[in-house]
Amino acid sequence: MKWIDQYTGNQYSIATEASYPTRMTAQVKTYEDVAPEYRYQPESKCAAADGNVCDKPTIGLLQRRHVSIDLIHYIDKESNRLEEVEAGLVHSGQKVYTEYPDLRREEWQLKTLPALKKIPMAVLLKESGMSRRALQMIRAGRRPYPKNQERLAAIVRSCV
Repeated sequence: MKWIDQYTGNQYSIATEASYPTRMTAQVKTYEDVAPEYRYQPESKCAAADGNVCDKPTIGLLQRRHVSIDLIHYIDKESNRLEEVEAGLVHSGQKVYTEYPDLRREEWQLKTLPALKKIPMAVLLKESGMSRRALQMIRAGRRPYPKNQERLAAIVRSCV
């Protein structure tokens, strides 16, 4: 059979046995090859009986995994090129969605700023190189410049 590489347009022969080793022949799996692997495929949506994530040797009655929401990102209901994503032509969904940031629900407001308020001022002064007044204003809710925001987020990550 012929197979066409969707990115280059090159045509290759395909074979199910390794007896055709050439540069222009791709070896593919048959259903007979794939079916035994499916039996041991981990189920990412389920938890084992002990509540841990399922992996290959998990056996027994499975249960639903608990979900905890970290951050909320608003994206388009209508995505650009959704069919291409589902067909595997676009490898990252991030390239086709339009995201609408909500400044009240972003990581800086929900995580970084509260953690920043818990770090002693002396540590922030030493690590950031910023003035006491600037740090006080930021802790009070004033948004820092992007470079300072990244610097302060790095300090929070290192202190946690």
